[in-house]
Amino acid sequence: MDASRPVLVVGSLNMDLVARCERLPREGETLFGTDFFTAFGGKGGNQAVAAARIGAHVTMAGCVGHDQFGTDMVAALTAAGVQTDSVLAVDRPTGTALITVDAAGANTIVVISGANMACDVALVDRALAGAAAPGLLLVQQEIPPETNTHAIRAAKAAGWFIVLNPAPARALPQDLLPLIDIIAPNETEAAALTGRSIGSQADALAAAGDLLQQGAAAVLVTLGRDGALYRDASRALHCPALPVQAVDTTAAGDAYLGALAAALAEGQSLEQGLGFAAAAAGLAVTRLGAQPSLGTRAEVSAFIVRHGRPQPVSVPG
Repeated sequence: MDASRPVLVVGSLNMDLVARCERLPREGETLFGTDFFTAFGGKGGNQAVAAARIGAHVTMAGCVGHDQFGTDMVAALTAAGVQTDSVLAVDRPTGTALITVDAAGANTIVVISGANMACDVALVDRALAGAAAPGLLLVQQEIPPETNTHAIRAAKAAGWFIVLNPAPARALPQDLLPLIDIIAPNETEAAALTGRSIGSQADALAAAGDLLQQGAAAVLVTLGRDGALYRDASRALHCPALPVQAVDTTAAGDAYLGALAAALAEGQSLEQGLGFAAAAAGLAVTRLGAQPSLGTRAEVSAFIVRHGRPQPVSVPG
């Protein structure tokens, strides 16, 4: 019998407009690109699809516009296995992201929030009320902060496990951190939240320590090609990334967190989940686009067979 807990993602839904070029343009510079394509994105949508393709029972709560982008977005979520009853169409344009990707896979992103700013507390309450049982709540910061705050408070009160991806970084209410089971920033976000410059594993561990002191139960700092560092009150772990040739790093962090959420929801240990998530992210960076890069359970498993499954190791905290 399937005993997986549900995963609820409250967050953003964007249409990505992606330009590829040899290098990223400098200020005031015009470059000729090598390719252009559109892809479904938004941190919320990406993480929901990543978890659903792994096999989690995922519900997405978010907003799109009464436009073709919005119609196509909902259809794509449904096709990926995401429940979309809590995706509402509103009188704002669907969120859009303008993305430039260079030959090494690095990117710059400009987001136009649009309908994402219509996500409100009523939407959260409906989504939580529709859940069969408490599970794992996954939130980011591309929707109004008051909606995120309400989602975390309401879900925690109802017994949910809370994962916050503080992206993009912004100040958090101090009384919110103690409600978060895992806060998962990248290096840039961890630096913004703690005021530390992060150039090494030791710096990331120190930043994680700062967030623990502020009340978070656990901190997961994703470090790109250097893997990820996890720290809670009793242990510190480093999980390496897989050494693959990246073609596009867009949504790599979302692939990681969606896969981790799916692993934890189905009862894998944290160590197992970190290794599985690292493999899912490794697969994603070998593909173009946000949601098109996110692997199914079978694809990630096959990738692990070819490249191995990273194993977390203890590090001095």
